[in-house]
Parts: sequence; C-alpha cells; structure tokens
Amino acid sequence: MDSNMEIEQFQVLEEKIDRLIESLGSLKKEKESLAEKVHIQEERLANLNAEIESLRSGRDLAKQKVIGLLEKIEQLGL
Repeated sequence: MDSNMEIEQFQVLEEKIDRLIESLGSLKKEKESLAEKVHIQEERLANLNAEIESLRSGRDLAKQKVIGLLEKIEQLGL
C-alpha cells in the first residue's frame, strides 16, 4: 500500500513538474514577444523624435525667413 502511495506521489510530482516546464516555456515565449514589441515601440519613438526635431528645424527656418522679410519691409519704410 505504501508503495502505491509513493508511486502516486511521484506521478503527482511529475505532473506538476511537467506543468511547470510548460508554464516556463510559455512565459519565455511571452517574454520574447514582449521584448520584440518593446523594440518596435522604441524604434517608433526614435522615428517620432526625429520627425519632431525635423519639424522644429523647419519651423525655426520659417521663423527666421519671416523675421528676415519683416526686417526688409521695415527697411523700406512701409
């Protein structure tokens, strides 16, 4: 009888270990997927930051041109 109980306990332990291994495998895949998503979002953020910088540069250039034109108008005395 004790032998049967020991075998059952080992079977329960083996099932728990199998489930643990499956869970670890699943968590590893989820981690890899999340890491890829983070990488994609970091690239997107970098692209957006570059676009913002480009827009700021364009805005600054337009501002300088407007100031230059206003100065020319002032020089004409209008």
